[in-house]
Amino acid sequence: MIKIGFLGPKGTFSHEALEKYTAENASNYIACEYSSFPDILQAIQNGDIQEGIVPIENSLEGAVNATMDTLAFDVDLKIKSEWVLAVKANILAKKGTELKDIKYILSHPQPLGQCRKYLSANFPSAEIISVYSTAGAAQEVVEGQGDRAAIGSLAAAEVYGLEILARDIQDNNNNFTRFVVISKEDTTRTGNDKTSIVFSTEDKPGSLYKILDIFSLWDINMSRIESRPAKNQLGRYIFFIDISGHKDDQDLKDALTMVKRKSSFYKFLGSYPVYAPDRG
Repeated sequence: MIKIGFLGPKGTFSHEALEKYTAENASNYIACEYSSFPDILQAIQNGDIQEGIVPIENSLEGAVNATMDTLAFDVDLKIKSEWVLAVKANILAKKGTELKDIKYILSHPQPLGQCRKYLSANFPSAEIISVYSTAGAAQEVVEGQGDRAAIGSLAAAEVYGLEILARDIQDNNNNFTRFVVISKEDTTRTGNDKTSIVFSTEDKPGSLYKILDIFSLWDINMSRIESRPAKNQLGRYIFFIDISGHKDDQDLKDALTMVKRKSSFYKFLGSYPVYAPDRG
């Protein structure tokens, strides 16, 4: 059995991503709840669990810094898979509750912000309450009076026995979160792969350009670049890059060798299959 960590409690969007990722082999997994993304990654490092599923970027909010910083500085782990979840926000309430009964709406600040227009148009008099997670909001609705509703996932509705009063209420339908599955090993070459690395450069003119130009010289596509503070000096940064290909592809292997030589800090984060939408 594979122990896999996720951000709890059950009913979070991370839990929903976990269920989709493990759907085909659910009997092979034991889901383990953790209270933060760094806690999940440290548990893998310590051998308490074998895998963890954590978000790394959102199409509206950008990078998930807690995940990226922990991968860069605190653990020696690899990305073995990725999964993209369409984030759908829903109004959840006790069975028998009607929309007109709702006086309080609870959720994590992020989905509340992403549903601002809908809430303003449909619940102008309701009190909006921020809580620590969408699952926590669902739990409070279960324990409260029939005048409360939560904004949460379909998984939360199922876990807490709540009725879905309105579906897909997010203001922007282009809301996707990219999750990565982390373990101590990455995966073998599939022919449609992505590689992630993190590095920093010397504090000299043109240093970053010279490294990025390596990928151009080898005709390698770079699909994402993110910068984060290096944490050792003001004004110094590390760079996260996603590139097409697997580390065992000869051109990419040669390019990564050159990048490593020209970097003041370098870390390989894994080669893994590119997400295919028909997976879930």
